[in-house]
Amino acid sequence: MRTILKLFAIAAAVTVNVAAAETAEAPAAETFEFQAEVNRLMDIIINSLYKNKEIFLREVISNGSDALDKIRFVAVSDKTALDSKKELEIRISFDKDARTLTIRDSGVGMTKADLVANLGTVAKSGTTNFVEAMSGDQGGDLSLIGQFGVGFYSVYLVADKVRVRSKHNDDEQHCWESAADSSFSVWKDDGEDLGRGTEITLYLKEDAGEFLDQDRLEELVLRYSEFITFPIYLYKSSTETVEVEDDEEEDLDDEEEEDEDLDEEDDEYEDEDEAPRTTTVTNWDWSQVNSESAIWARDASEVEDDEYKSFYKTFSKDTADPTTWIHFKAEGEVEFKSILFVPGQVPFDMYDSYHNKNAQLRLYVRKVLITDEFEDLVPRYLNFLRGVVDSDDLPLNVSRETLQQHKVLKVMGKKLVRKALEMLRKLAQKSESDDDDEDEDDEEEGDEDDEEEEASKDPYIEFWEKFGKNIKLGIIEDSANRSKLTKLLRYKSSTSGEGYTSFEQYVENMKDWQKAIYYIAGENVEAVENSPFLEKCKAKGVEVLYMVDPIDEYAIQHVTEFDGKKLQSVTKEGLKFGDEDEALEAKRTKLYKETFKPLTDYLKELYGDAVVKVSISKRVETTPTIIVTSQYGNSANMERIMRAQAFSEKQSMGMMMSQKTMELNPRHPIINELLTKVKDEKTDEDTENLAWLLLDNALMQSGFQPADVDAFAQRALKIIQSGLALESSDLLPEMEVPDDPEEEEDEEDEVDLDAFGDDADADEAKDEL
Repeated sequence: MRTILKLFAIAAAVTVNVAAAETAEAPAAETFEFQAEVNRLMDIIINSLYKNKEIFLREVISNGSDALDKIRFVAVSDKTALDSKKELEIRISFDKDARTLTIRDSGVGMTKADLVANLGTVAKSGTTNFVEAMSGDQGGDLSLIGQFGVGFYSVYLVADKVRVRSKHNDDEQHCWESAADSSFSVWKDDGEDLGRGTEITLYLKEDAGEFLDQDRLEELVLRYSEFITFPIYLYKSSTETVEVEDDEEEDLDDEEEEDEDLDEEDDEYEDEDEAPRTTTVTNWDWSQVNSESAIWARDASEVEDDEYKSFYKTFSKDTADPTTWIHFKAEGEVEFKSILFVPGQVPFDMYDSYHNKNAQLRLYVRKVLITDEFEDLVPRYLNFLRGVVDSDDLPLNVSRETLQQHKVLKVMGKKLVRKALEMLRKLAQKSESDDDDEDEDDEEEGDEDDEEEEASKDPYIEFWEKFGKNIKLGIIEDSANRSKLTKLLRYKSSTSGEGYTSFEQYVENMKDWQKAIYYIAGENVEAVENSPFLEKCKAKGVEVLYMVDPIDEYAIQHVTEFDGKKLQSVTKEGLKFGDEDEALEAKRTKLYKETFKPLTDYLKELYGDAVVKVSISKRVETTPTIIVTSQYGNSANMERIMRAQAFSEKQSMGMMMSQKTMELNPRHPIINELLTKVKDEKTDEDTENLAWLLLDNALMQSGFQPADVDAFAQRALKIIQSGLALESSDLLPEMEVPDDPEEEEDEEDEVDLDAFGDDADADEAKDEL
């Protein structure tokens, strides 16, 4: 890049050698030779600077837009500036036979001196000179695209030769021509009068035939220049079926001499009501390509909701309305205008290639598309966003493909993220406000009809059900905005019913004595609702958040507290509620511990390494035992997720398994009966089987898998055998299979008809049969 910039400096300062070449048959033409440095620079521009050949059309249209802006600006002070041509437009046509592509604008045009100076000196921009000339107070609102003066030369990506015809109000019409070699020519043009403006004709290379296709040209105009202020027309063909007139039929018959006799015979029998003959006709006409306006350039207060929806569908090709949007203008170090949309439906491949999927944001510079492929503009968790970003002064490199300074990109990205989260926060707040209004209406008017409630579903909850996973990914990835993202989280809970609750709502509904936010992670809502870990919480009326998405286990590791309240899993050690009488609880805990010490010691010795500890529980009401994990260990749900991962290794899984503590319910009769047996030293094999079965049951109820499924099954069968009072589990002998009965050969079905006396009796017998 430094080499290219040095060459730009050389090119800007070069002079041209003029050699007059006149002929008697054509207007006098002057041939100009490029200096060697410029020739090398042009080669770099053509072969290295631009990534895609199609970029040339964007550059030429951008130059045309600049020229139109210039003449419109001049016309403000010079009322006669537009007399030569009133229409401000760009027209594109092509000729397949001649292999030419022509782009004409009705802009300010160029004088002979302009052609030599601007097109003859690479990296010298006429736009830059114009802005400098108009740099007074009047030039403040002028919006021009070209800044570097090299965009024009991108035409040589697809053309062997380029001819430029231009007419300026202050000069005669002139023509510039070059084949991208060491010279170019300029002469007075006596051809078709342009009135005012510039016409560029490209003589296309052999491999550039795609740009002679009207559909391809229309596609490129819509991609790069759809929102250019001025109308862009494409000369295109269309076909229609028309009825052939009688005279035309006769002409056709005359031409078909070989079939004349047959036609005469057919005419004799031709029906008067025969369908008229038709033919297909090709029509050529000008068609406007860019019908959409750049609504982001307008003030947000001037744009209607229907306009936003229509614009979104146009540029995104989505059929559904957006869920919400934000329209803003950023000021400061980098100034730009933007509209961000949240889609109404989830893309089908949303998470299939998460790390390779970028947000569908388009970067424009003065309404000209620069790129729609961003890698780092916004974080990947916001890849569901769609929108446009347009800057009037964004620093770009000469190819307009990437930003010159990464710092600028980062500043822009931060502002976009801030506005995106602001948009989601407003949507969430509006939903909460609407919920409050509905609650008041319910108190006054009663319950609404279920169908009406479904029709008016909370818009933020709709967003959450579609893109909530992205917010959780943001919790993991975006530490700078984690506090903002935490406020956007929504969960079902033990008291939310079919709805959702936020951390803010949870804190508002907390008990006066409650000091923590309680949650439980599990496979699904049904599993956690029936978990024994909720027994004490339900008894105390404490709300518990349900985290049933696999990503919740990862996200919650980054959210340790909210609004000064710590998050506490009800499945881990150290659970406290805050309403306990600490002195009384300490005495009761000590009493239980001493009373059940024989049983806890017996079970710990029996289980060995299967558990790290057996203790007395404070969290269960009706369940005899549960399994809890250490405060920083993996929960049962996390173990399930890790075990399900395709590339998990048994060795590493063993290292990551959590240390399990068995908690006993001291008030449960099973536990007390076991305590009695242990104290009375009446334990036997059946007692051990019951104890092991108790552990397996606790593991499964707590969300774990039994360590030995086969042993668990065998113990369960022994308990069943004991319950049925079976002395042995030996199998009974095989059943004796009786011999098959002999088949009777339809003796009963056979009837001797001879036994009947006459034919009538025989017929009657047949009828009876």
